[in-house]
Amino acid sequence: MSTISIQAPSAVVVIRPHRFYPNPETAADNTFQHAGHQQNPTALAAAARNEVTEAAAVLERAGVRTHVFDDHGENQPPDSVFPNNWFSTHAGGHIALYPMHCTNRRRERRADVVEMLKAEYRVQDVIDYSGLEYDGVFLEGTGAMVLDHVARVAYTARSRRADPVALERFCTHFNFEPMCFDTADRSGRAVYHTNVMMSIGTEFALVGFDLIADASRRKDIQQRLLESGRTVIALDHEQIDSFAGNALELTATGGRLLALSERAAESLRPQQRAQIERSARLLPLRVPTIEMAGGSVRCMLAGIHLARR
Repeated sequence: MSTISIQAPSAVVVIRPHRFYPNPETAADNTFQHAGHQQNPTALAAAARNEVTEAAAVLERAGVRTHVFDDHGENQPPDSVFPNNWFSTHAGGHIALYPMHCTNRRRERRADVVEMLKAEYRVQDVIDYSGLEYDGVFLEGTGAMVLDHVARVAYTARSRRADPVALERFCTHFNFEPMCFDTADRSGRAVYHTNVMMSIGTEFALVGFDLIADASRRKDIQQRLLESGRTVIALDHEQIDSFAGNALELTATGGRLLALSERAAESLRPQQRAQIERSARLLPLRVPTIEMAGGSVRCMLAGIHLARR
């Protein structure tokens, strides 16, 4: 098994929050989110900070280059722990900045993160889509899109956080084919971000097919993933609710691994574990406090698909 994969980055950006709390602005369409009203705010923030610190340490020990940025200040946005929504990086030296739906999340974009990437990696350009916010057009990065970097497909669940105009611009700039679909959970509500129901690795894909509303589209997506040579692993509703779809394959020392939460790992059945572990080692991270905000490990990790200087 080759350890080199354009799908699985070997470095990530992580934001360590100091005033974390579930964001009330995102609660309207994020059914994975749970309010933390009954928790002491100071204790909640401390728990989230400690979870990120430990997760970063586990990733580093595994051999994943981990850039940790602290989020200080009174003006800290509540969801800063999820940087994959406001930027992504791409082979050839490209960075994309994204328009965010919720007003208070727009403060998450940080010039110091971009400057670090320019200093440590080979960056040719930064394509900034954030101005689309003024037109009410949004595309929340690799939350809204799950990218197949090999087959060049951008799988996208339709939502108010994934506008087709912005998606088309991204796909034109970065040479991806958009593949959109409608979703519905057991209550009939659309999934807010694609990356809570789909994860694409080098040799496998985890997909919550039951959430894809149209049976024909469901079959099309399964066929496209099979054509890419991947093992396709179907996740049920309970596994999606446990964030089993919110995982990110990474290249680490000695091989590839799949970073996911402890809760997600525990929801996997033995056969699914075996299918994943043919090509990637499971790396469970303990993030129960972070998951209260409606996202999990994949949301916390912004993969770096750039060459080091």
